[in-house]
Amino acid sequence: MFVSPISYTPLSALQKLRLEAEKILKARFPAAEVDTSGSKAVKISGGSLRRPVDVVPSHWHDTVDYQVSQAEHDRGIKILDKKQAETLLNMPFRHIKLIGERDVSTLFGLKKSIRLCKNVKSDAINEGTEIALPSFDIASAMYHADQVALAAGNASDLAILAETQRHLDVLARNEAYALALRVPDGSRAIFDTAAKFQGLINLSIEIDDLAVEVAKEQNFRHLLNQSEWSSINETLRKSYIAAA
Repeated sequence: MFVSPISYTPLSALQKLRLEAEKILKARFPAAEVDTSGSKAVKISGGSLRRPVDVVPSHWHDTVDYQVSQAEHDRGIKILDKKQAETLLNMPFRHIKLIGERDVSTLFGLKKSIRLCKNVKSDAINEGTEIALPSFDIASAMYHADQVALAAGNASDLAILAETQRHLDVLARNEAYALALRVPDGSRAIFDTAAKFQGLINLSIEIDDLAVEVAKEQNFRHLLNQSEWSSINETLRKSYIAAA
């Protein structure tokens, strides 16, 4: 019969850590809003914080692969799902590795696209538009974009905008296809909640608006009475921004 050398379980330890984190964060950030309603993260915003912060109680999980390879990307973490009273396995370092490899294959276009989406999301939220799509899932969505089209951003930064707009538009208009896409390590669907898919739609609309405005700046006369996406994307892909 196995006898545990400790009096607690990993689940109970994370539950205790979550309760302590909620109390400490409320005490240390009295001017900020500390939202403890989430199942996985304590969200802090406002006050002295320049941007919202998620605090996620977790512990290391040495997978079988990690015990064999000792490679960081094979090491996982277990996070607490407060509402379901269970722990969930995440592989953030494998995700980072896969995103990095895809970024290299796109001549560093993938991370530019991800940053673009995150910046547009931040601006939209500041203006009152809700985009419930975490950064992890934005990166996962763009991981499936056309690699050749993203690589074209090596010659023209606006090609990144063109492919980002095209790819998000395809996902937003083809729900079945979008829902079938999985995060880079294949562990779950990207858009695994209705809120995330709506976040995708909202982000796509914001990127649409940006693409139109930028294309008009590059080729105003041609686009003045023409709003077809083929023309807009062609303008973006063929435009070059002069170096400062």
